[in-house]
Amino acid sequence: MVPPAEFRSYYGRPVLKPPVWEWKVPAYFFTGGLSAGAALLAAGADLTGRPELCRVCRVGGFGALLVSSYLLIADLGRPERFHHMLRVAKPTSPMSVGTWILVAYGPGSALAAAAELLPGSVRATWPGRVLRWAARPAGMSAAAIAPALASYTAVLLSQTAAPAWHDVRKELPFVFTGSAAASGGGLGMLLAPVAEAGPARALGAAGAVAESVASRLIERRPGLVPTAYTTGRAHRLRRAAEFLTLGGAAAAVTVARRNRPAAASAGLALLAGSVLQRFGVFAAGVASTRDPKYVVVPQREGLASRGR
Repeated sequence: MVPPAEFRSYYGRPVLKPPVWEWKVPAYFFTGGLSAGAALLAAGADLTGRPELCRVCRVGGFGALLVSSYLLIADLGRPERFHHMLRVAKPTSPMSVGTWILVAYGPGSALAAAAELLPGSVRATWPGRVLRWAARPAGMSAAAIAPALASYTAVLLSQTAAPAWHDVRKELPFVFTGSAAASGGGLGMLLAPVAEAGPARALGAAGAVAESVASRLIERRPGLVPTAYTTGRAHRLRRAAEFLTLGGAAAAVTVARRNRPAAASAGLALLAGSVLQRFGVFAAGVASTRDPKYVVVPQREGLASRGR
């Protein structure tokens, strides 16, 4: 009797074409999430009378947005390609929707940051007063769009053919949103005084818990996909991310409440954990396209369950 054939690939080629994206793409995911988390925190700080926390989050969030925009355009290859994406709006395309989210978010973030960077000599002039008056509604508009900015990249990944991204489409937005909140809180803890950084500590800790729970749910899914997240480079990156994120969250709710160096260290840990989480998820998706088993084994299991 001939044993069942062990499928490896088509003539030495993978079943799926691995993504051509470089490191700029997961870095873009991180900076976009950081900007979104900082915008939310800045809006809350503005409404509750925490001027220093508001200032560092507005400026830091806009700086992250600039880096994010550069990374996106650099990955596209030519700046005009970004412009071409704005010629049409396709609700069924996560890339098109994401581009428009970025465009809708940017002006509010830029205006709020500009008001914080005004020189003292300009603040008293009427253009300076108008800009400072407009900073609050601008910051609120950025905060209103921030959740979409934080999560749309997860939707974008889940719409690809990579099994490790597509099959975790329910959990991945929570991972990215939690990671964005953790990084925003980390930024606030790193740069704001301890006395004003209470909301940053709360946001960082809540985001870290959400990110960690969603990540563990991915690992406990049935089937083969969790293997892509629990082996190889993706596993190492995600384990380091979990260590830093949970360590930063624990410090945020304990020693960071009274000690400035501890607060800065916890903030750095949350930021580093968010970076590594994005690169870990990216590595898992790439790994799942390079190994045919992530495509062939689920297909055979589906056929077997239908008795074919």
